[in-house]
Amino acid sequence: MNITAEEKLMYQVMKAIYESSIPINFKGSMVLKACLMEAGYTEQTRHTVDIDANWNSETPPTAEQMVESLQNALNKGGVDLDVRLYRMYGKGRSAGFELVDKETEEAIFSMDIDVNRPMPQTKIYEIEGFCFCGVAPVQMIADKLAVISSDKVFRRIKDVVDMYYISKVFEFNAHDVLDALRRSQRTLGDYHGFLRREDELKHSYEKFRFTGDVNKPPFEEVYDTVLMFIKDLLP
Repeated sequence: MNITAEEKLMYQVMKAIYESSIPINFKGSMVLKACLMEAGYTEQTRHTVDIDANWNSETPPTAEQMVESLQNALNKGGVDLDVRLYRMYGKGRSAGFELVDKETEEAIFSMDIDVNRPMPQTKIYEIEGFCFCGVAPVQMIADKLAVISSDKVFRRIKDVVDMYYISKVFEFNAHDVLDALRRSQRTLGDYHGFLRREDELKHSYEKFRFTGDVNKPPFEEVYDTVLMFIKDLLP
């Protein structure tokens, strides 16, 4: 599995943050890629252009504290980017940051940070020398299952794709997944969209773009694989 130059830079940012004292753990596609590579998955996966994370602290951080902490971490880690806040966090809304080239002031990628949500299960990952703290595989499965079981699945078809990747290298343990859902205070839906509106799901999948040289499997293969993988928690 190849890592693009941009993804290497994102891992460098994640490593710098991990080595700082900021109470952040990571989630999303960058963690999934590291998780899959550690598990021995070799095929190309969909690329991403952002970092997703959780910030958990006793007191809610101010905008200034977040920007200053992240900037100090990057400076100390030798990452030559500026941090800019473009969206403050709120109820049901993550904080949004742009990481900007200091010379051109071009936004290279973005970072979304949820603040003081329920603490997920985490583990330490290492990929090509970059260490960081990210959500554990079972937590990823639980988070994606929560989406797949709800009508959010139509606008987050990428979670079905990710579950397809995950199914290639991990076992599905219903008890552990339910425990991860409970710990993170997430619930399962009735799977109506996933099970009863397959044509609409296929339409969403066909509109979803895979960039670069990444193979896009047929929808039927992805759907059937995920269906079998999660069967123990289907109604």
